[in-house]
Amino acid sequence: MVSKIGRLMGGALLASTMLTGAAAACELKIGSPAVLSGPAAQWGLALRGALEFTAKEAMDEKRLVIDGVPCTISSVVIDSKYTAEGAAAAMNQLAAQGVKVIVGGVGSPEVTGLKPVATRNRMVAMVNSFAKDSIGPQWPNVFHIGPGPSGWAGPIIDEGLKRFKFKTVAIVAPNDQGGTDIASVNAQLFKERGVTPAEEYYQRGTTNFAPIVTRILGSNPGAVDLASSPAGDAGIIVKQLRQAGFEGPIFRLGGPAFEEIARVAGGVNVLKDFLWYEPVYIDDNVRALEAKHLKLMGRPRPENADFFRWTFAARMMIKAANAAGTVSDPQKIADAMRALPVEDENIGRGYWIGKKFFGIRQQMSYPFAIGVVVNGETQPFIRAEAVNEG
Repeated sequence: MVSKIGRLMGGALLASTMLTGAAAACELKIGSPAVLSGPAAQWGLALRGALEFTAKEAMDEKRLVIDGVPCTISSVVIDSKYTAEGAAAAMNQLAAQGVKVIVGGVGSPEVTGLKPVATRNRMVAMVNSFAKDSIGPQWPNVFHIGPGPSGWAGPIIDEGLKRFKFKTVAIVAPNDQGGTDIASVNAQLFKERGVTPAEEYYQRGTTNFAPIVTRILGSNPGAVDLASSPAGDAGIIVKQLRQAGFEGPIFRLGGPAFEEIARVAGGVNVLKDFLWYEPVYIDDNVRALEAKHLKLMGRPRPENADFFRWTFAARMMIKAANAAGTVSDPQKIADAMRALPVEDENIGRGYWIGKKFFGIRQQMSYPFAIGVVVNGETQPFIRAEAVNEG
């Protein structure tokens, strides 16, 4: 006969085993094909840093609790090499590891490669791409961290036209989808404002930009838009344009990277007159996020300001998993995501948009900032409210 003490010990052991099993089962792995090498690596490092921070934040604050069990959260980041092929290979590796939740990649080449793999493996993904087909009804569980240039390039162009007088613009971008889609959207927005655009494309991976700069100057533009050129490329182009005597304003309407562009160009004074998109308006709430990162991670947040957007995106994914009550069912997580309000404790409130441009209402829109340099001096950020389709 089993003694009463033995039965109690056996029951305690069983309960402990069940609890351990529940805790082990409640693990959210967030996968990411992120560019970690080459001239666009700064974007991928911001993404990786945001995922590491958000995972630690959520576990410390028990933001993901399923059936009463606080879940562990980890990130699996694989270098996409900023190509469609590299992203597809990374996604296949993630699928082989059983990862169902994706945050990334940072640009159109990656997103082009990851979407078919995500759809085939029934993953839910939150991506960043300014391609015209970055999201759509054919990829129902792919969301966009947005807003894209179709939402925010217009206000930046308007600010430039207020400050500087020009009638023509040369738009420079890589000659792949990550460049051509953004450049064409920007060209249309310039055209709508009475500015005549000319598009100039180069092979991604180019290191000698002298011929491109010569062609740009040959068309005598009143302004230049760097569109989605990687930060390293953009910095070189700016430096060579200014060295060659170009005096007009330069826009960056294809994503953030001001600090790196200024560094590569040789300083803010080299930029002279420069306008760019900044993902968030830096106020006390956003500064609190920077301080929180420093406290939790023991180091400053990644330099690239896309860190803020990826933090927002990862938090939304964790909120969706928590609302869905699952870490393993991507369909339920996607359904929960669609029902969540676009709101972040540090960045502010926004809207779900995208129906008009993409045919699906799965792009986040939230307040952003317009950065301006005038005569080589950085000006205070200009706050732009979240775009809403109504």
